[in-house]
Amino acid sequence: MIKTFKERLKVSVKWFLPLFLFTFLPLLSCSESEDEVTNEYANWQTRNEAYIADIAKKCQRVKVFTKDQQAEGPVSDYVYYEVLEQGEGGESPYYSDTVRISYRGRLIPTTSYPEGFVFDQTYTGQFSWQTTGVSTSLTTGFVDGFTTILQHMHRGDRWRVYIPYQLGYNTTKKDNIPVYSTLIFDIALIDFTHPGYSLPRWSSRQAK
Repeated sequence: MIKTFKERLKVSVKWFLPLFLFTFLPLLSCSESEDEVTNEYANWQTRNEAYIADIAKKCQRVKVFTKDQQAEGPVSDYVYYEVLEQGEGGESPYYSDTVRISYRGRLIPTTSYPEGFVFDQTYTGQFSWQTTGVSTSLTTGFVDGFTTILQHMHRGDRWRVYIPYQLGYNTTKKDNIPVYSTLIFDIALIDFTHPGYSLPRWSSRQAK
C-alpha cells in the first residue's frame, strides 16, 4: 500500500526529532554556559572601577610605595584596607624583609560568587592563627599593592585589603584572574625578619 505524503512526513519527523535533540541540544547548552560566563564578567573594567571608587569612600588607605608620597594621587594610586584584627608592636616589614603570612584572595562579588571568586589562598575554611602560613621575601613576585600594604602592617595584624587593578595585574590576564580585576585579600601578618636572620617558630598568638 502506498503511503500518502502526510504519512511519510509523520514517519520522518518521528525518526528525525530524537536525532535532532540528541545531536544539537548539547551544543545549545554549551552555548548558554558560555554566555553565562561572559555575562559574569560583562563590563568588568567599569564595574571594578566603580567598586574601588566606593571602597575609597569607606576605608583607610596607603599610597603605593612606588609613587610620590607627598603628592595627592588618583584613587588608583592607593591601596585600601579595613582592620579585622589588631596586632601588637609598632614595627613593620621593610621591602627587603622576609614575611610569614596567611592570605585569601578574591575578586569582586558576582552573580555566581556573591562573596567573590577565590583565586588563591594559603588556607581553607575559616582562618585560624594556628594555620601554618607561607614564608617569602617581599621582593618575590608580589604585585605592588600587596607589597605596599605589608610594609604598613604589624605582627598579628589581619586586614582586608582592596587593591585597584592598576596596582594588581592591570591589563594582564593571570591564570583565572580576568584583566581589570580589583584584588581583595584577607591578609594576616604572622611574623617577619630582616635579611640574614631566620624566622622563629610562630607561637605567641593563639587561635580565636
